[in-house]
Parts: sequence; C-alpha cells; structure tokens
Amino acid sequence: MANEEQSGQGSPEQLVLSGVWHSHYTYESTGRGPITRHHYVVVRQEGDQLTVESLPDSNDSPVTLSLTLRGPIATGTWTEHTAVDGYYQGAVYHGALQLIVDPTGRTMAGKWVGFDKELHVDSGPWALDLMDAATDDATLERYNKSPHTSKAG
Repeated sequence: MANEEQSGQGSPEQLVLSGVWHSHYTYESTGRGPITRHHYVVVRQEGDQLTVESLPDSNDSPVTLSLTLRGPIATGTWTEHTAVDGYYQGAVYHGALQLIVDPTGRTMAGKWVGFDKELHVDSGPWALDLMDAATDDATLERYNKSPHTSKAG
C-alpha cells in the first residue's frame, strides 16, 4: 500500500477544493520572452472531478481546466482562448496539466504541456493559490477583476 500512496493512486482523505483561486502560469513567447499570465478562477468540485473556469473580467484570455483528483495529484487538460485583439489574435491553445495539491488544500503546483505558435511542444510551471473557499455570487463578483497587471496575450 505504501507504493500506491506514494504514486498518488491510493485513497487518501478527500480535500474540498471548491473556491476562488489565483491561477498563474508561465510560458516562453518566441517573440516576447517569458510571460506569466494571471487569472482568478472558480474551482467546482464533484467527488474527484475539478472544473476550473476563469472569472470573465480577471483576464482577456479565459482559461478552463478539467482535472481528475487521485490522492494529492490533479491531472487533466487546459484550454486558453486568447484575446481576439491580442498578440495571438484569438488563437485557442490547449494541452495537459498535472498539479500536486498541498496537504492543506490551499495550493496546487505543477507543470503544463502544450504547443506554441510555431507548433512546437512547450511546457512550464502552473500554480493555483486559494483565495476564498466561498463560491457565492458576492464572492465571485469581488474577484471578477484582474489579479495583477499582466502582459496581454
């Protein structure tokens, strides 16, 4: 059983991860160097399934994640719809993501993999930090803004 728990395949206690999180990931832009994107996202959890959607006004390039939680490991896919009037002119990017959930359930950190503008496979860090465990309308409205001044994408 120890090997199962170390690999994230055991059945540890279930963390409640629903809430508003600060999502940030970094990628290397071939034309602009390293860029870190920031979003406030709402995480909704049903059992071991996590659905993550950026709040509409937190960034001009919305992201969605679909993750499955196995022990402390969240694995799944991501999609970003870049801003129509931005550098990537409304392109849609997608890929895979794997995050390790902190035992407290307050942070998730790992790596993404996906393709870039020249159709090369790229990867980089992705992390989420819990801001508020509530998901009521008032909380979502409070976080429906840009978390940081970030470079447009």
